[in-house]
Amino acid sequence: MGGPTQPVKSSLRVPLFPPDDRASGVLLHITSLPSPYGIGDLGPAAHAWVDRLQEAGQGWWQALPLGPTGFGNSPYQSFSSFAGNGLLVSPELLIADELLDPQTCKSRSFPSDFVDFGAVIQFKEALLSQAWNRFRGGVRSGLATAYDSFCREQEHWLEDYALFRALKQKFHGAAYLNWPVKFVRREPQALAQARGELANPIGQVRFAQFLMFQQSRQLKEYAHGRGIRLIGDLPFYVSSDSSDVWAHPELFLLDPHGRPRFVAGVPPDLFSADGQLWGNPIYDWEALRRSGFRFYIDRARALLEHVDVIRLDHFRGFAAAWQVGAHARTAKKGSWVPGPGAEFFRAVQAELGHLPFIAEDLGMITPDVSALRDEFHIPGTKVLQFAFDGVPDNPHLPANYPSNSVVYTGTHDNNTARGWFEALSQSERDRVCAGLGIQAITPGLIAWKLISAAWESRAALAMAPLQDLLSLGAKARMNLPGSSDGNWGWRATEAMLHRPVFRQLRDLTAAVGRLRATHRSLASTATGMGK
Repeated sequence: MGGPTQPVKSSLRVPLFPPDDRASGVLLHITSLPSPYGIGDLGPAAHAWVDRLQEAGQGWWQALPLGPTGFGNSPYQSFSSFAGNGLLVSPELLIADELLDPQTCKSRSFPSDFVDFGAVIQFKEALLSQAWNRFRGGVRSGLATAYDSFCREQEHWLEDYALFRALKQKFHGAAYLNWPVKFVRREPQALAQARGELANPIGQVRFAQFLMFQQSRQLKEYAHGRGIRLIGDLPFYVSSDSSDVWAHPELFLLDPHGRPRFVAGVPPDLFSADGQLWGNPIYDWEALRRSGFRFYIDRARALLEHVDVIRLDHFRGFAAAWQVGAHARTAKKGSWVPGPGAEFFRAVQAELGHLPFIAEDLGMITPDVSALRDEFHIPGTKVLQFAFDGVPDNPHLPANYPSNSVVYTGTHDNNTARGWFEALSQSERDRVCAGLGIQAITPGLIAWKLISAAWESRAALAMAPLQDLLSLGAKARMNLPGSSDGNWGWRATEAMLHRPVFRQLRDLTAAVGRLRATHRSLASTATGMGK
């Protein structure tokens, strides 16, 4: 904690999405981009994707959280709220910086349509190690000044994170609560000794972060130059096995041994009889309040290094969140505990000068959650897959959208539009068709019907996952909540990004008046947002 305190400059106008500036974009996580190295990254394919979005008349690209992933490879369970995922570092850009030999990168072949995380992690860690060794050896020594500057600027989180990862490696990947007690308790003498003994792996972690941030900054500037703005995703909670909790236990409700007293989840609902037990530690909001919410504001600052606007995951937690006992097996028995409320957003406004947020206000939304969102004019989230229950005042029906909202055909937690429709009963399909004002439709056409409905709506911003643009089925689903296998691995192939659907998307965007907003913002974005 304790990062810079000056307000972040932004060219984004207030409100975030003016009523006369309707725009659109695509949801695609960086890992899903094509790449010869087993996983999408920040290199040439990401730059080419920005070009594709511009050609398709889009103004926004949304990705999932960018942090280093732990068990299950979920971007929502990161080892740090501040660090970037080293797997996103581009080997091509390292070759261009003379930090890697091209022949080294040709030693492996990977699947083109999904991420084999085990193989990719092993491969990328070896490449980052080679890049670190070459950097230390003086190749491209001009990077040294930039690296030293990065380490100074990010010291408030980087030193703890680098030591955390080096210790995790030393203890064979064990969760930090299973390390020797002297490290769990962060005894100063033990940490000082570890910093000396682990100087090389600590340096390598720092350097990988430098590379990720450098490449991300280049991508952001490239996107701005083409009129594309970036949306990131900030998980509400942090992982229990993270440098966040290890370095700042005073900010969480922990027992004397550093273990969570309570964990996060959501109560039972129509979709889950047991609720969802997430297992994240609960914030001590009083401790955060005393610090002026420094930790959480610093989390937002860190993400704004990479993006322009932040999707606030689990927005309802800012009003009240469900917590259960740490040893509970389900989320059935718990209680609603007040969040930081308006005081938090006033603190962010004072610090950043604006509120660059989209509220993920899905799930069990009570009037206090909506009131908090509306008090600060934060756009809410609408999802078309939730719209067709036959209830006329369903907030996800396009006729009911306020202009200050963001509509998605589906999110990363939903099935693809086609997979969703194929799984419906005939009566449910009939209800969808009635809601869309059509007689019938085949599964292969439903995704584009939903895209058209989203783009034609009053919502200030309309978004669709790439899978829906391509009318892909359930096998292309990104995540199935409550399941730990097979998630987060879907990838687009190079051929998919050259299909005629992108011309179709541009034509639709122009027809509904969203293209004009994109073009109007080109000049101001290119000159103002990269600062």
